[in-house]
Amino acid sequence: MMFRALWISVVFVAGAVVAEPSDWEREWPDTDFSKTTITDWQEILSGGPPKDGIPALSDPSYILASDETRIGGKEPVIALELDGETPRAFPIRYLMWHEIVNDKIGSVPVAVTFCPLCNSAVVFDRRVNGDVLTFGVSGKLRHSDMVMYDRETESWWQQAIGTGIVGDYTGQELTQIPAWMEGFEQFRERNPEGLVMAEPNWPRAYGQNPYRGYDSSGSPFLYRGENPPHGIPPLVRVVRVGDSAWPLSRLAEEGEVVENGVKISWSAGQASALDQANIAQSRDVGSIRVRDVTTGADVAHDVMFAFAFHAFWPDGNWMLQ
Repeated sequence: MMFRALWISVVFVAGAVVAEPSDWEREWPDTDFSKTTITDWQEILSGGPPKDGIPALSDPSYILASDETRIGGKEPVIALELDGETPRAFPIRYLMWHEIVNDKIGSVPVAVTFCPLCNSAVVFDRRVNGDVLTFGVSGKLRHSDMVMYDRETESWWQQAIGTGIVGDYTGQELTQIPAWMEGFEQFRERNPEGLVMAEPNWPRAYGQNPYRGYDSSGSPFLYRGENPPHGIPPLVRVVRVGDSAWPLSRLAEEGEVVENGVKISWSAGQASALDQANIAQSRDVGSIRVRDVTTGADVAHDVMFAFAFHAFWPDGNWMLQ
């Protein structure tokens, strides 16, 4: 509780400071602030840590999933299963503290990303117009979502939508790769010879959640936008596919939904990353798979908080009962 209280204090004090591009040019001398889609710079807030204060990772090591003993069975991982490649699991216990992992799986350079404040876990192809980018954590937030940056041009990217918002890559979109969050044991049972990202060599409290109780709080951190419509609490999880969102509570009740050309299935077995101080001891929120109704192929999606969906898709479709 002491760590959580200290973290909240630091974040709110830092986030209260609103800056303009002229204030950031010393820290970001290679960023072209004249190119941007941002019309209101007050949307950009400091999340507390400075540029690279949350250290993104590159080229991680892996161990066999069958040999992993530190990760609890229900602990959340991001599962990535590319055709022809060994399946990989990226534990949220590590992404909680690093938020981005730059890797290359086969011939595909990927960025595995997780924004704790939005519960947004998205995997992107790092190639843009033939160039391979490497991503870091800017320390900035917009609508409580992580602003990433690429080390090649120091352009800023919005994590939840994978779009360049400041700099040379303004308006460019990263390709989202189908991936999903599930409990580690669910991944291991399906892929006993799969690979799981090894613990990074950083002094971090891996397995601990510094945002204890966040997903049952009444309001998101550092968010100044509107709450979702239809009386939906802002920190309810929703499954976003394109510009449509299904409340996770509906999916948990129905088990499976076939709508909008996709089949969304829910199963128990994944702990919340944002509940108890010890992630492995957190409540079960269930796992989601989204597949194309016609082909059965996995479909790119995200399981994010309702406020974030509304912030980035204000005219989005709410798939309610």
